[in-house]
Amino acid sequence: MKNTEFTVTDDLWATRGQRFFNCILDLLIVHTILVSIATTIVIIGDITNNYNLSGWVESTTTFQRLFFWFAILFSYYFLTEAYFSRTFAKYFTKTIVVAKDGSRPKTHAIIIRTLARFIPLECLTFLGTNVRGLHDLFSDTYVVRKHDFNKKKGAFLFP
Repeated sequence: MKNTEFTVTDDLWATRGQRFFNCILDLLIVHTILVSIATTIVIIGDITNNYNLSGWVESTTTFQRLFFWFAILFSYYFLTEAYFSRTFAKYFTKTIVVAKDGSRPKTHAIIIRTLARFIPLECLTFLGTNVRGLHDLFSDTYVVRKHDFNKKKGAFLFP
């Protein structure tokens, strides 16, 4: 059996438009999750006549809201990219996250990738001269077009 080494090339990279759409849609999804959790807590508080619970949600400070936002953002990106190699937005744009050799990124790479997203204005770094954002560079990962990637790699499905 012949062992051939695969390397992700720039012709497989996702476009700036796909990356921008991923960013916007993922942030909307995270916001929707946050609002859904808060609404569920308020509803549970109202149903159980525990008005302290619903009052707590309504009286959270800006710091607490940011903390919950960051916790949900981290969980969303880490869980979806670690288990599926894509977020929900990447599913719609038909893109995936891969390592340089075309394999699934390791867990530590996903953690680095996710933590790098907390750098202010990091989500816009892929709009510059390099299509790869800081979270891609720090974690040594690539966002590629799934169908082109599978075709070039000779796989029917991403592993």
